[in-house]
Amino acid sequence: MRVSQLAKSLNVTPDTVRYYTRIGFLSPKKNNENGYKSYDHQDQKRLHFILNARHLGFSVKDIQEILSESDKGVSSCPVVRKLIEKRLEETEQQFQQTLALRTRMQLAIKQWRDKSDMEPTSEMICHLIEDFSQTLIEDKQYER
Repeated sequence: MRVSQLAKSLNVTPDTVRYYTRIGFLSPKKNNENGYKSYDHQDQKRLHFILNARHLGFSVKDIQEILSESDKGVSSCPVVRKLIEKRLEETEQQFQQTLALRTRMQLAIKQWRDKSDMEPTSEMICHLIEDFSQTLIEDKQYER
């Protein structure tokens, strides 16, 4: 099957198929007569695996490591377990950072609700942000 057919079969764009081909995850056969790349059922299964792995949060580098083990005929399951734990830890950190950002945004909205608008000066661009940033710096000093 051609790029567009493979893409359609997995509901992705042809550019997605081309990307994974370009980085070596897929190895289509090249037709010598017309130069088109032809993908087979194995390529389709491999791309499906790649898409599932991406959906689980594995990076391209992670998938390369997983595929490398599999291509050697070695079980990639131990690598997958190790990597998913690492990705979960990273996701948890991002989640906590996002929660902290959400709290700061809620606090900003609350503080800014009754503040008046001010024209910029040579010393200030927007007093809402500048005053809020100063408040955060002062609060952090008291936390120590």
